Amino acid sequence: MNSSTSAIPLLGRLPQGWRNALGAISILWICTALGAGLAFLTQALLARELGPSEYGLFASSLATITMVAPLSGFGLPQYWLQVYGVEGWQGNRWLQPSLRFIAGSTALTLVLVISWTFVGATPDAKPILLLLTPVVLGLLAVNLISSQLRLEERHVGMALWQLMTPGTRFVITAALMLLPTLDGRMVAVGYSAIAVGAIFIALPRLLAMMRGGIHLYGHGPRPADLVLERSPSVARLWSQAWAYGLEATLYPIFFQVSTVMLKYLGGNAQAGIFGIALGIMTAIYLIPATVYQKFLLSKLHRWAAHDTEKFWKVYKHANIAMLAAGVMIGLALVVVSPWIVPIIFGAKFQAVVPVLTVLAICVPVRFLSTGVASALLNETHMRYRVVVMGLSAVVVVAFNALLIPRYHEFGAAIATVIGEGSLLLGLVIGLRKYHAKART
Repeated sequence: MNSSTSAIPLLGRLPQGWRNALGAISILWICTALGAGLAFLTQALLARELGPSEYGLFASSLATITMVAPLSGFGLPQYWLQVYGVEGWQGNRWLQPSLRFIAGSTALTLVLVISWTFVGATPDAKPILLLLTPVVLGLLAVNLISSQLRLEERHVGMALWQLMTPGTRFVITAALMLLPTLDGRMVAVGYSAIAVGAIFIALPRLLAMMRGGIHLYGHGPRPADLVLERSPSVARLWSQAWAYGLEATLYPIFFQVSTVMLKYLGGNAQAGIFGIALGIMTAIYLIPATVYQKFLLSKLHRWAAHDTEKFWKVYKHANIAMLAAGVMIGLALVVVSPWIVPIIFGAKFQAVVPVLTVLAICVPVRFLSTGVASALLNETHMRYRVVVMGLSAVVVVAFNALLIPRYHEFGAAIATVIGEGSLLLGLVIGLRKYHAKART
């Protein structure tokens, strides 16, 4: 029996390119859903075992590390997608300055993490922050290899690579449950061990790539007589990539700062409640991330430079699909959260339900803003996106400072909704500013 996609009546009528795209997206979605499920189970295990206060301490410490981690590499993984999309095989000339850029930015990031640990962190958070420091290097390794796999359009490999971190975290967490007692420090040790493992796995691939060993997709075979232009300086790389780095740095501040502010303005328990809700939202947000970051991004850079008609066609259809999916998922979250949260996390996390009810508003907003942002790709657009993300982060911080003292985690949820709305508004304004003629 023939089981190929062409034998399925509806799929068989689609062009081959559409069938290939659906197959790749399906693989990415399956692995992303599995990763989200494992991350969700890990979160549930930790929340049940540690309780709101200890889990809040660990979650806020991990959020702090996650906010600072993008300074390491400072947008370089995202910039690679843009430079290879425009320059093709000539993009290899950026690899040598990239290595020096990575080394310098990573050293500064580690200094910043350690300095904050001893100067600004509360006494209960200091040991966990120190133990989680290797996570900075692990996230850098994951992002660099992910960009390489996107450029090579190796969707299965990328899906499995992205699955590695949530999968191993779940295994480590399940193993830690066997201990007679468990606290945030033990979990931090497990997470750091995973990060070190990711570094050792990624290092050979990164070294090979730095020597030009990349199988670039979409630009034809590597020319036999390829002569690279002069390698740019680190200063020029910085001048080109800083906007990507600043956006990558501002996003986790925009998204994670509420958890950290709840710890310092409220307490560990409040941070734990919001951390659970934010973890669920993170899993939901993996859906647009799968479509855009893991599948479309490298293609969008290439189409924006070489096939604008296809670029805008994909942009329009993807945005319609994202908005519709966001509305349906947001409504489903409101319906199912009152009964599923107590079952999975326990009655002591019942306060998560009203927080999720508010955050459900963010789902269609985030889905649509991800699509709108996909049209703002080049250096000029990225500088604008940095301004919008920075202003949105300021909005989130300001409303958190205003609302958390009175409304606690519910106030943090309201601040997050306002921040997501301001981000979408800014991106729409940018789209009309830079692409008004192209879309008419």
